[in-house]
Amino acid sequence: MTVRGKAKRLKALTILLACAAFSACDAGSRVDVVFRGGTIIDGTGKTAYVGDVAVDAGTIAAVGDLGSLRGLQEVDARGLVVAPGFINLHSHARYEGLSTASNMLSQGVTTEIINADGGGPLNLDEQLRDLEAGGLAINVATNVALGTIWAEVNGTEDVRPTPQQLERMNALVLEGLGQGAWGVSSGLDYKPSYYSTTDEVITVLSGTAAWRTVFTNHDRVTPESGFSSIVGMRETIEIGEATGLNPIITHMKVQGHEQGTIEEVIAMMDAAVERGVHVAADAYPYLAGQTSLAALIIPGWAQEGGLEASRARFATPDLRSRIVAEADAALSARFGGPEGVYLPERGVELTTMMRELGATSGGDAVVKILETESPTSILRFGLESDLEGILRYPSTSVSCDCDAVALGVVSHPRGYGTFPRVLGRYARDRGVLTLEEAVQKMSGLPATTLGMLDRGFIAVGMSADLVVFDPETVIDHATFEDPSVPSTGIVHVMVNGLFAWRDGELTGMRAGRTLRRPAAHPARPLRVDEPRSVSFEGFVTPVGDASRTQFELAFEVQQDVQSAAAIGSLVATDEEGRTLFSSAKFGLLQVQGDWASFSLRVSDEEGVERGGYLVVDGADPMNHKGGATVVIALEGSDEIVGNSDGLLVVR
Repeated sequence: MTVRGKAKRLKALTILLACAAFSACDAGSRVDVVFRGGTIIDGTGKTAYVGDVAVDAGTIAAVGDLGSLRGLQEVDARGLVVAPGFINLHSHARYEGLSTASNMLSQGVTTEIINADGGGPLNLDEQLRDLEAGGLAINVATNVALGTIWAEVNGTEDVRPTPQQLERMNALVLEGLGQGAWGVSSGLDYKPSYYSTTDEVITVLSGTAAWRTVFTNHDRVTPESGFSSIVGMRETIEIGEATGLNPIITHMKVQGHEQGTIEEVIAMMDAAVERGVHVAADAYPYLAGQTSLAALIIPGWAQEGGLEASRARFATPDLRSRIVAEADAALSARFGGPEGVYLPERGVELTTMMRELGATSGGDAVVKILETESPTSILRFGLESDLEGILRYPSTSVSCDCDAVALGVVSHPRGYGTFPRVLGRYARDRGVLTLEEAVQKMSGLPATTLGMLDRGFIAVGMSADLVVFDPETVIDHATFEDPSVPSTGIVHVMVNGLFAWRDGELTGMRAGRTLRRPAAHPARPLRVDEPRSVSFEGFVTPVGDASRTQFELAFEVQQDVQSAAAIGSLVATDEEGRTLFSSAKFGLLQVQGDWASFSLRVSDEEGVERGGYLVVDGADPMNHKGGATVVIALEGSDEIVGNSDGLLVVR
């Protein structure tokens, strides 16, 4: 019998939306937790509203005026904001720090994307297993570490890779994506990947477009470009455009002698968007960064072979003079001279060290220090007006470029202050962003930028990663002189439905998970500002699991711009005509081209409710059978992945 021939039976079995968007499904039912009477900022950018959020079995069960629905725990959220847990796109988290992550939880962060700036292990499977074994206070996802791959295959010297080496690097990149990485991370300003050419990087990334993910890069700032960060950002965009990856300009900044040119930078990004390139960025709310003292000051040729090779060059008078001169040029162009450098371990300015060491210049002082040690440095680079322009840019996410730490000690205030600083200083106090925009840039925007479907928003079916904060008091307190002072105003943080931070204190709960990226999760712009709908009707044949049989699926789901939840109908029946779900309600609908996903909560025939999401992907480049890829992922159940030649309409 054809699908349309079964229309009458389908109609009888259709699961209509059982609950209004703002009411409880069953007035007599109980859930794990209800946050009562908070100001809900849902991560989409829509205007905040007052309501309740119910959490059950690790996902969001209901949102709105929940009436008599009761939680086993009731949390009074009146006067507080209830928001999605924050997603940190750029993390240098250490294994031992992720088991407690007190500095990140105190900022409202529930998910970290690690292996930033091209650093991290080659084997992501092993990395994720090690992380799981150590226990996680927050969720962790990985990037493919392009810098590590370059060093592993081509070494630390400035030599051109052979075609075979380029092929090997490409294979390692694709292997990492196959292991669940959420993108490719690069730090072309760091050695030895600094020695690569743009064309070589593009070759290494060939074939990655099918993964529909991102290329995140610490832009390369070189003497040849006149120490231009704009040229470096343009290279990031060029690589993304050439490879089909969405470029992310990471910890975006306008440096040194180019300060005040944010309008030029934005025009460059907008021009790429007009060409069809989804350009994104992430940024932290400070005008100084942190890295090793040598990394961005000592010239690239002098770093070839590593620190000991550099020290051998320092001992050669002619080479030393050249290194000092070029280091002085880098200091001047990038950081405003030696006045732009602070040494946090010593607690002194580089200018002070110049006097103590009897150095003739800032570059000379840097070389003298590096002869015996390799400290970190705080590097000042920019203007407040440029930073505000970066934060306002629609596709800029907030990230901290910091570590999750175990012992509470950091050397840059961003490690404790980034997210509360944006909420307090830049949203509430200065009005650079609205509070809704600030939350969106910490949750929904980074989620869609990477391709996540089950986090970043408050909606039925989403994973219950939540942060509750006081909008009147949230603020950072860490400074460059005292960088480990915690922020205030973050009241509660929930990770996968459990409290990791409660009443401003660490609970010790390790509810975090490692997150692997499925292929049907395309990185995409955040587009929830227009009406959208999806309909589907067809048979789905599960793939990769012989125990699952073909089932029939039909749904119609739509969502208006101002609606907090989608509405619609859904039916799924097995080959014997039995319904797979006995009721359903919908959360957030997202669409792009021939792809759509919506979060939902369903009940089985025994009345057990589960939250999750459904994907229908009519443009899956990994699907070589033709038709649409269908994914049903429900909390506590094995994911169903299938193929269908059914009728799909996305608007």
